[in-house]
Amino acid sequence: MSHAIATLAGGCFWCIESVFNRLRGVESAVSGYMGGHTANPTYADICNGDTGHAEVVQVSFDPAEISYRELLEIFFTLHDPTQLNRQGNDVGTQYRSAIFCHTPEQKLEAEAVIAELSASKQFDYSIVTEVTEAVTFYPAEDYHQGYFGQHPNQPYCQFVVAPKVVKAEAKFHGKLRAK
Repeated sequence: MSHAIATLAGGCFWCIESVFNRLRGVESAVSGYMGGHTANPTYADICNGDTGHAEVVQVSFDPAEISYRELLEIFFTLHDPTQLNRQGNDVGTQYRSAIFCHTPEQKLEAEAVIAELSASKQFDYSIVTEVTEAVTFYPAEDYHQGYFGQHPNQPYCQFVVAPKVVKAEAKFHGKLRAK
């Protein structure tokens, strides 16, 4: 299996992680933190927004089975890239929309996808997704990993995560792993 990494921030990492872990070609999707100035941040540290980190999901994938562009297309359906430093009721810089690029090619691809989405007028407002170089990734605490699968009846999961998972499963059913 060929191996590549994508790191994406689109609000709460539980939403993105739960969808990406269902995709064929994705080896793993790990919730964590990136883009800040504090070493080894914890969830409590980043919640106040002072560390500069975003909640991210680092996706390890096989580009022969699912392309980086396909991951970006799915990413842009999972959150509102026009909201600055928030997703719905989740407010703060830790919930910003960001693509952390691991290669110059990823940066070019991310910028191209954003330009195409902007030109298509798919969104009512301008896309504010930050495209920046990947820096140190800090995995989130164990209890955040696979959170939706472990807590599907938790109110946040029922009202925020589940609708995004259902939408992605309907739109991208051909890209899902067999159950």
